[in-house]
Formats: sequence, structure tokens, C-alpha cells
Amino acid sequence: MKPVRRRLRFRRLSAVELLIALGLLFFSLPFVEEIKGGDIIVSILLSLVLISAVLAVANRCRTFVVAVLLAIPAVVGRWINHFRPHLLPPAIFLVAGLVLVAFVVANLLRFILRAPSVNAEVLCASISAYLMLGLMWTMAYWLVDQLTPGGAFSFNTNAGPQSINGFNAFYFSFITLSTVGYGDITPVSRIARWLAAMEAMTGLLYVAVLIARLVSLYSSPKSDDS
Repeated sequence: MKPVRRRLRFRRLSAVELLIALGLLFFSLPFVEEIKGGDIIVSILLSLVLISAVLAVANRCRTFVVAVLLAIPAVVGRWINHFRPHLLPPAIFLVAGLVLVAFVVANLLRFILRAPSVNAEVLCASISAYLMLGLMWTMAYWLVDQLTPGGAFSFNTNAGPQSINGFNAFYFSFITLSTVGYGDITPVSRIARWLAAMEAMTGLLYVAVLIARLVSLYSSPKSDDS
């Protein structure tokens, strides 16, 4: 007799719930960052997104274990940096967060490309993957600015000295991902410019490939029936 594999006993979150967590973070970020105690709210929402992302891709035990191992330093590091910033620099949890988000995006894309048909789960996974891409580059810009002496970005505004963290990194990331580019934040270091170019190309290619795939999935059942 073949050995019976034990399945995970918890309920795997769907891409719909991940999308809700992402929406809470993105819609709250510009408003709570400036209020008293806003940093802890951002930390809670970011932790919720990362945990939801882990559970959303936990369709296999191996994937779940890898995702948890990547999530622990990202989530714990974020909270240590929040309460004891002198003990843990932001670069530590940013690197861990980058790897985790990249892993989640890869698994979401794998799910989308292997889906037999278009349904709500596939559509939510597609949107979540796009938003997670923007979150990944948000962390990348923040990390580059932390590791670049003198700053990797220039602010062409009259608001005074600013840094590319928090909402500024989020804003620049999604403006670049959507290839809008208002010019109020400019990458000045070589690595920052490279990241911005890669994100702009990723945004264009993602939409083109995603639309082609979803159209193919939607039309294939009709062609089979005819």
C-alpha cells in the first residue's frame, strides 16, 4: 500500500483575502503615517499582508515551510526595528521582506499560468501579484536608499529634505510600475536608476502577458465546445 501523505490541517487563505489585506495597507498608508502611532498601524497592516501572503500560497507543505521561514525574519525584524531601531537596521527586514514577496509573486504567477479557466480566484491572484510587485519594489527602493551614502533619490519639490521610505517609496514604486512618472522623485544613483527601469519594464510586460493569458483562458473553453 502506498503511504498516505498528511495534508496541512489549516485552511489555506484565498487570493481574495490576500487582496483585501493589500487593500487595507495601500488605502491606509497615506493617512495613518502622519498621525500619532501611525507607524505601529503600518507595521500591523504590513505584517497582516505578509502573513496573508504566506497562507495564500500554502497549497503544498514544502511551499508553506519555505514561506514561513522567509516570513519570520521579515515580520519579526520589522517589529524589532520598530521598538528597538538601534538593535536592528531596516536593511535586515527589508532584505527578508524582498525575498518573501518575490517568492509569493512567483507562486501566484505559477498559479495563474497553470489555471485551467478564469474565475474570481484567478482574477484576485492576478491583481494581488501586481500589487505585490509594487510592494516588492517599494522595499527595494527603501533598501537602496538605506545603503547609499548621500541618498539614492532626489526630491524635486519644495517640501524640504525627505527620504524614500514609507509612503514616499510606495508612491514612487507604483508611479514607476504604471509608467506614469511625474518627475517629483528622481533616482540619482546607478542602482536606483536600474531598479526604476526594471520596474517600468516589469509593469508593461506583466500587463501584456497577463491580458494575453486571461484572454486565452477565457476563450479556450468556447473553442473546445465549438
